[in-house]
Amino acid sequence: MFARWIAIFYLLLSACSNKPAARKFTIGFSQCLGSDDWRKTMLTEMNRELSFHNNIVLLYRDAEASSQRQVGQIEDLIRQHIDLLIVTPNEAKPLTPIIEKVYDAGIPVVVVDRKIDSKKYTAFIGASNYEVGQDAGIYAASLLKGKGNILEMAGLPSGASPAIDRHKGFIDVISRYPGLKYIKKVDNARSEEETLKTENIDLLYAQNDPMALEAYNICKKLGLDNRVRIIGIDGLSTPGLGLDMVASKHISATMLYPTGGQEAIQTAVNILENRYYEKENRLSTTVIDSTNIRITKLQNEKVLAQQKDIDRRQKKIEEQEMIRRDQNRIILAISVSLGLALIMGAILFYYLRENKKINARLALQNGEISSQRNQLIELGKKAKEATDAKFNFFTNISHELRTPLTLILGPLEDALSSPKLHFSIKTQLEMVRKNAMRLLRLVNQLMDFRKIEEGKMKIRASENNIIEFVSEIAGAFSGMAAKKNIAYRIEAAEKDLKAWFDVNMLDKILFNILSNAFKYTNDHGAITVTVSADAGKKNAIITITDTGIGMTPETQEHAFDLFYQNNEGKYKGTGIGLALSKELITLHQGSIKIRSEKWKGATFEICLPLGRDHLQENELDKDPAPYELNYEDEKIYTSESEPFKQQTQEDSATIKPEQSVLIIEDNPEIRTFIRRHLSKSYEVIETENGNMGLNLAYEIVPDLIISDILLPGKDGMVITETLKNDIRTSHIPIIILTARGSMEQQIEGLKMNADAYIVKPFNIQYLEEQIRSLLKNRESLKGHYTSELANDSARNSASRKIDRKFVNEFTAIIENNIANEDFSVNDICTELGISRVQLYRKVKAVLGYNVNEYILEVRMQKAKYLLRNEMELSISEVAYKVGFSSAAYFSTVMKSKLGVTPTEYRTKIT
Repeated sequence: MFARWIAIFYLLLSACSNKPAARKFTIGFSQCLGSDDWRKTMLTEMNRELSFHNNIVLLYRDAEASSQRQVGQIEDLIRQHIDLLIVTPNEAKPLTPIIEKVYDAGIPVVVVDRKIDSKKYTAFIGASNYEVGQDAGIYAASLLKGKGNILEMAGLPSGASPAIDRHKGFIDVISRYPGLKYIKKVDNARSEEETLKTENIDLLYAQNDPMALEAYNICKKLGLDNRVRIIGIDGLSTPGLGLDMVASKHISATMLYPTGGQEAIQTAVNILENRYYEKENRLSTTVIDSTNIRITKLQNEKVLAQQKDIDRRQKKIEEQEMIRRDQNRIILAISVSLGLALIMGAILFYYLRENKKINARLALQNGEISSQRNQLIELGKKAKEATDAKFNFFTNISHELRTPLTLILGPLEDALSSPKLHFSIKTQLEMVRKNAMRLLRLVNQLMDFRKIEEGKMKIRASENNIIEFVSEIAGAFSGMAAKKNIAYRIEAAEKDLKAWFDVNMLDKILFNILSNAFKYTNDHGAITVTVSADAGKKNAIITITDTGIGMTPETQEHAFDLFYQNNEGKYKGTGIGLALSKELITLHQGSIKIRSEKWKGATFEICLPLGRDHLQENELDKDPAPYELNYEDEKIYTSESEPFKQQTQEDSATIKPEQSVLIIEDNPEIRTFIRRHLSKSYEVIETENGNMGLNLAYEIVPDLIISDILLPGKDGMVITETLKNDIRTSHIPIIILTARGSMEQQIEGLKMNADAYIVKPFNIQYLEEQIRSLLKNRESLKGHYTSELANDSARNSASRKIDRKFVNEFTAIIENNIANEDFSVNDICTELGISRVQLYRKVKAVLGYNVNEYILEVRMQKAKYLLRNEMELSISEVAYKVGFSSAAYFSTVMKSKLGVTPTEYRTKIT
């Protein structure tokens, strides 16, 4: 139904639509030739022809006989994006470059009356000034019957080419008649009245009709109008000129010189509409005198009358067109209104019918939604109960953890205070205490956060000197600053600044931020704590600035999010401390902000309102107990940031182990713990950064790598995948040692070709046995590679694809060069694209041989084969085939390796 109404509406619109308009064109016209009347006549002819082409706009410019001005006008027409240029050049040479520029720009150019010094134009239209001068000369000779005095009036500037050509044509003719005397050429008749009297002038030759009129008036003034004959040029139909002067016998004749205006427009239209046109169009001239003046005037008057009739009809057509357009608009408006009414009616009918269906569906859906809403409410209640149960369980567990932690820390403190404790045991117990304190801090923070979530944590604010309070908390970190050689300052603009705050909350905030500052600031850095009031004395401002590693914009954005952890530093936080600090400062109606740049430190700004107007009455503690810094709280927050004491006395060994282990782990305590147990049996190299670990693996090519997953820089998964896919390191066993213990994560690690995946917390004995097992398997693998060195079946038994590829390429290079006595290790390095050090370590790890020893063994195996199977070869030939320069040296080497000379070996097997 909709399609039917739309079709009807489309037909109505089509009936009212106008025919597509013809393409619009813009023609630029620069005029600079002839007298004012001649130029007006040319423009009139052009406008007459343009009346037949409503789609063409003419931009007219008059240069007033100035070549420089004409060049500027043409450039202006170009900027107006004309489609075609018509130009009557004032002078050929100055106008040639600009016309060539227009032509080269792809704009057609029609040159009228005078050519330029180039063929770069589209069409030329014009008569010959030289020929019209000849016609005047012939007529003058005929009129004077070959005898008489002639005076020429140029009128045009002497440098203009029409004046030159008309003069030359006239002179070339009258010079043939000895009886004709050419007196001279003058600019006008007024200045030559004396010449007219004294020289007995018989004929005046005027180069245009206005000059001819001027000559007649002077002759009439002098009484010479009946004796002196006058000839003009142009044949203008302007009243009082040209044709009228010949008809009134004021002048004897005028030479018709066509303007070319009509022809220029016709040619331009043909060019623009891609119709045929002639490039060179020569206009004809004729003599108008008493013999043909009547017919010429009648024709001209008829043309003028026809033009008026055309103008009148054109005006009538335009009026009819306006009426038609108005009628079309009315019809269109009516059609559109009718169409819209029909469409709206159809749409209304359709929607009324659809509305009934929708209402029925809505009623059904409403029942379903109500049922689903009730189910969601029930599910929400169950989810809340489950969440509450989870948090309650977690809180209870946190409470339960405090008791065993207390029983751990108490005996630890007693044991550490014993003067008889061995230093190695003391170091390990200090590590235990530090991590127990960290666990206790985490438990306390979780319990505080749970209280805030349940709304059970209420502030008990009391009035205190905030400067003294901050100084006391900050002072707890002075010892740590001394140990790390950190420039630590506490600054305050005044000694006393009273504020209302909960001392047990603000100390947690300060402890959290200061412990982070010391944790992320390297030795010899700087930390500054500043306390002051803002300009309006409305807020206390506490700023803590450090020169640590700083934060990226992303880390700053999420720093206060619960459980958010970045991967930028060597320390991994829990993601609770800053979130808890923000919640505690929010309870005080205050704020906390961060300003930081990566590697340029960080500044924490705590804003705490002064006074007590922002607090409720039940939040005030008007009779508080004096605040005392709790030793246990101090140890909880300061122990984690203390520099770890690495034990080095037991790390040294009198004999350097043959096998090396690379540990990539960002936790210095775990690195030291593993190193202490492995350093007795292995050379241990360690690093905290993933990028550095990858570089060390390539540099030292260790026998085994132990790596964490979450590392600064490249993580353990990327390191494993990279090393296992590199021919230089693919043989190295890799053990993933991480806290990520889910089955999916373990599978992911093994997919990266990790040799073992051990989850923290781990058993050190299990780790040591795993290392021994992997290294033993590697030694067994060497046996597979090296049993029967040149035997292809042994090489194909390799269990690792990358190692098998390496062994195949390595042995193929040696076998292909076995007869080359100059063959060296450098040739192998060039072929494989690895360094000498990497080649030696790779071959030693995979095959158990020195490279040179392996080459020699292959040569011996090949020599044995040739001595056994190629009996026709002499000992010298066998020596050369296996790369020995002399038989004597070959015999010496074989004797040292096999215990027999080549001759003895051959004799023995035969």
